[in-house]
Amino acid sequence: MYPCETCSRTFNSGRAVWNHQDAARHWSCATQSCHEEFSTRQESQNHGDDGCSYRYAPFECEMCYFDSYCAETVNDHRDDENHWRPQYPCEACRSVFNTPQAARKHMDATNHWRVYYCESCKKGFQNENNLKQHKNSATHRGTNLTCPFCQKGFTTATGVTLHLETGSCPRARDMNHDTILSEIRRRDPSHLITKKLLTYPDTTTGSTTATPASYNRESKKYECYLCHRGFVSLQALNQHVNSPAHRMNVYHCPGKRCGKEFRTLSGLFNHLESETCGAVRFEAVQRNIGGFLEGGRRRIAFA
Repeated sequence: MYPCETCSRTFNSGRAVWNHQDAARHWSCATQSCHEEFSTRQESQNHGDDGCSYRYAPFECEMCYFDSYCAETVNDHRDDENHWRPQYPCEACRSVFNTPQAARKHMDATNHWRVYYCESCKKGFQNENNLKQHKNSATHRGTNLTCPFCQKGFTTATGVTLHLETGSCPRARDMNHDTILSEIRRRDPSHLITKKLLTYPDTTTGSTTATPASYNRESKKYECYLCHRGFVSLQALNQHVNSPAHRMNVYHCPGKRCGKEFRTLSGLFNHLESETCGAVRFEAVQRNIGGFLEGGRRRIAFA
């Protein structure tokens, strides 16, 4: 439909609009900020050619012909007419969006991230870290690392270590956080990854066992006496008290400029695999995991 410049009538063709405007003398200045009207199209054009005072207003709407000498007036117009031009483009196609959130949602749904892109998977990612995690995942690396006892496959050193620290290996039930720490301390006299402590956790007393006396009648849960967190079963509470949740930090990052500390070896490996501090490359962690967990006399090192 073709609207008249002056009244609210619309027509099926541009010629019909011109005929109406000629008959009704409904010609107006093409600059919307100027409200001057004319009897003929020629008068309107002459007015513009002679120099309409509004013709070259410095602030314009990008979606229509509205302009003004006042930026706030143009912004008010954009708000009223929803004439804000989308300014957040997709990295891979011509789509443009009003907000960065909408653009990210589109690129996530269509894999249209191009700055950080996996060619083999034809998939894009929001940032370098996400792409790195993808390339270090089972999708690209498989499960080539194995538990030295049960031969179960894992993708990363973190996975193997967590498997052993939590006592999940069916062929190494006596191995846990404490036994692994004891072995790592023995082979790390220079304290490359273990902290220098005046006293170390006692690893000879076995596991801690919570009793039914830990049941809190008010909360109707079994309560940890250290953090007062509630658990629905006694078994869940025992898993909690025998986890590293309340243990001291006994490992530290070997990076001289990092200094982060960890309760578990798997936590340390996860930090190193992320390469956030640059202390050790991801590949070095995977390459040395066997030497960390298989025992022997070799000292702890990242070669």
